[in-house]
Amino acid sequence: MTQVQSTSSKERRDAVRLADKFAPVPMPSLEYTDEVAAETAHLYEKVKDVIPAIEWPVMAPYVKAINDLKKQRNAVILAHNYQTPEIFHCVADIVGDSLQLAQEAVKADADIIVQCGVHFMAETSKLLNPDKLVLIPDMRAGCSLAASITGADVRLLRERYPGVPIVTYVNTSADVKAESDICCTSSNAVEVVESFGKDTVLCIPDEYLAKYVQTKTDVKILAWKGHCEVHERFTAEELLAYREANPGLEIIAHPECPPEVIKVADFTGSTSGMIGYVRENKPRKALLVTECSMASNIAADLPGVEFIRPCNLCPHMKRITLPKILESLVELRDEVTVDPLVADRARQAVERMVNLKS
Repeated sequence: MTQVQSTSSKERRDAVRLADKFAPVPMPSLEYTDEVAAETAHLYEKVKDVIPAIEWPVMAPYVKAINDLKKQRNAVILAHNYQTPEIFHCVADIVGDSLQLAQEAVKADADIIVQCGVHFMAETSKLLNPDKLVLIPDMRAGCSLAASITGADVRLLRERYPGVPIVTYVNTSADVKAESDICCTSSNAVEVVESFGKDTVLCIPDEYLAKYVQTKTDVKILAWKGHCEVHERFTAEELLAYREANPGLEIIAHPECPPEVIKVADFTGSTSGMIGYVRENKPRKALLVTECSMASNIAADLPGVEFIRPCNLCPHMKRITLPKILESLVELRDEVTVDPLVADRARQAVERMVNLKS
């Protein structure tokens, strides 16, 4: 009898706690006061080399309001490597690539996830955190690569290539993941492809990642003609011109780039791999062949490295801003959901990759 009362009392307390977390709140003051300046000074110190001082009085009230409100909401903010420095360094709790963010969010003691990235990333976070409220500050933040293929396309591929394993890049919708055998990232794609022990594997949807993987394995890779609109714009000619104009320049490329770009690069790797390369080698001059904001985020930590920037921006990533993050926390919008039947199968594809070595 006592145990029943105790459990019931705990459930009531939990219900009250959650009600407080999800209760409506007014929009905080966005005035730049001496208090705001003092409370955010340590954050500006981190980004002072990449954010002009004249811009900080506009950003600082949002930074303080977001950091205060996420504590009140018991929320965790995930920021992809392509987010701008004021988001990446000043309000994010977890930073990294898309899969890394979702995996780390599982460990977070939070009721709410705010995904500062694009929609497929928020879906992946929901797949791995089904009991948490997942929000994205702008529902229009899409991805040209993810949009290049649908679940129906994958079903047709399976009919056309019966018995051929389908490896799907994490940069895809939950619907596409659900029709796949396993997911991969740009850093583990070769390992995943070879894990089947088959002579032929479909590696979709990024054509250039598939071509890169083909250079690293004897497995025959069948590709799909999907591309990232940021990485496909780079050319070998422009990179060689940068190198000629900047003696000693090290070119660091993402495998979503065209093969001719990768050929002239000094190093090719995932976003995490690119960051690790710069941190470890500390080149005097570096050019990151990827979304522009990542260079700013690394530069904030490595002021001794000069970054040459051909600045290709992702229009989808740039939909995420401080004002939208604040609105998302105030109004608890926009929620990202995945159909349970789709989610179960998509989660299996992700978990097969995560558990590959076990």
